[in-house]
Amino acid sequence: QVQLVESGGGLVQPGGSLRLSCAASGRIFSIYDMGWYRQAPGQQREFVARITNGGLANYADSVKGRFTISRDNAKNTVYLQMNSLKPEDTAVYYCNAPRYSGTFYWSWGQGTQVTVSS
Repeated sequence: QVQLVESGGGLVQPGGSLRLSCAASGRIFSIYDMGWYRQAPGQQREFVARITNGGLANYADSVKGRFTISRDNAKNTVYLQMNSLKPEDTAVYYCNAPRYSGTFYWSWGQGTQVTVSS
């Protein structure tokens, strides 16, 4: 079973930047598409960004042009560079490997809290 460990969250002012990391255990990380998801208080978890095993990325409309997803297969790590942060980006951020069915391959990690506030 792959374990996911997210890090890099924190408190940042509107307009600021953060870089999140997600480290995955296991030796076959590179074959999976990976995604970032977030969950704000009282809301359902939502899609943020996805990167295929070949490096193609797509984004939720709400973060397009501000967030960039990338991966380093040698380090079993996926990143989310977040720029021009807004208060509505406040949430716990998680990573996982999505199935095309809409479910996920692995159990969720603990996530990393991002708070955007002045």
